[in-house]
Amino acid sequence: MVIAAAVFVALAAALHVFIFVMESIWWTRPAIWRRFGLTSQADANTTRPLAYNQGFYNLFLGVGAALGLFLYFTDQTDAGAALVLFCTGSMVLAAIALLSTGGGYLRAAAIQGTLPLVGFGLFLLGSVA
Repeated sequence: MVIAAAVFVALAAALHVFIFVMESIWWTRPAIWRRFGLTSQADANTTRPLAYNQGFYNLFLGVGAALGLFLYFTDQTDAGAALVLFCTGSMVLAAIALLSTGGGYLRAAAIQGTLPLVGFGLFLLGSVA
């Protein structure tokens, strides 16, 4: 079960690193800001500092989850499990926070939260067993 959990956690980590790239590096590209619901280049330019900062939160969660997996599978199981569970739990809570801003964010919250939710649950079950 831990292997299946690790796959979901790794995918969640990769997704959050990709979100970092979109928010912190590619934000002013029309294909990107439209994906996030903006309607103009001016809005993208105005919100760029916010997106840049938010992207780093996603990067840190993704790197933290990946580091947790590394630690877990290199005999630092307690530290690795704690880091994996903290990071994936934070990802899930961030998805819930996103959803709380309005029903129009259901799809984005599901994309952001499903992989870490499954990874969290499987990892918790597998590391306790």
